[in-house]
Amino acid sequence: MLTILAKQTKWFFMLMLLAGCGKTEERIYQPEIGTVSGSPIVEYVVGIHPLHNPQRLMALYGPIVDYMNSNMPDASFKLEASRNYEEFEKKLYAGHFAFAMPNPYQTVKSVGHGYRIFGKMGDDEVFRGIILVRRDSGIHEVTDLKGRAVAYPAATALAATMLPQYYLHTHGIDVVRDIDNRYVGSQESSIMNVLRGDVAAGATWPVPWKAFSAENPSLASQLVVKWQTESLPNNGWVVRRDIPLPVADKFARLLFALQESESGRLILEQLPISHFEPANDETYRPVREFLTLFSKTVRPVE
Repeated sequence: MLTILAKQTKWFFMLMLLAGCGKTEERIYQPEIGTVSGSPIVEYVVGIHPLHNPQRLMALYGPIVDYMNSNMPDASFKLEASRNYEEFEKKLYAGHFAFAMPNPYQTVKSVGHGYRIFGKMGDDEVFRGIILVRRDSGIHEVTDLKGRAVAYPAATALAATMLPQYYLHTHGIDVVRDIDNRYVGSQESSIMNVLRGDVAAGATWPVPWKAFSAENPSLASQLVVKWQTESLPNNGWVVRRDIPLPVADKFARLLFALQESESGRLILEQLPISHFEPANDETYRPVREFLTLFSKTVRPVE
């Protein structure tokens, strides 16, 4: 009887061991989505700051990521949009993105969070702020905005917020005390707030205003660009410092050569810009100087 019980116990433990081994193998095994020469393809997340709402941003910048995927089969790139500037900045400063196109303020700040600057948008002359009012607003001078509300995308938007606020400051407005500053989340929201009459004026920059005007000519005709600011170096491109140099270099080469092919020119035309170009820390020295001046005279940036 004891012998039979011992044998049953032995077989019971053997079955348990086999079952455990099966579960371990099932838990460890993970199918590889794609490989190159037997090596797993690494996915790199690409982030673009919210210069448009998420849907429009994906439509405009998705083709760039598709282009990278087509021309870099040994890597995989995924575009990720953010709902607003705050969400994008949290991801950027946490090192979530492998590659990112921040605004110039975020570009210089990202250097302290594990990134290096390698490129930027061309066409610096369009990186300026514009201030919109309704044609029927009766606003003629900057000082007519005293006591009224002004919309901006976000407090950390450089072209669409800081440059316009500096312009207002140099034309007789105490930005902190004289007006009601409303940060409404996106370029399109800033435009729409003016259109609806929720604010007396709204700030943005030429690229989204041009896109809005092309898609909504009757609505855009109700607004006028009342003032525009000086320009600064355009939006940057940064890469996380731990990304392999061959991957970063090839990404950069493809990005800077988009204008040399018909398909690349079509991508750029939709943004719309003429090209991307190399850049480094020194490229953004004017931005750092402006941020210092802005913080001293208008309001703290941080």
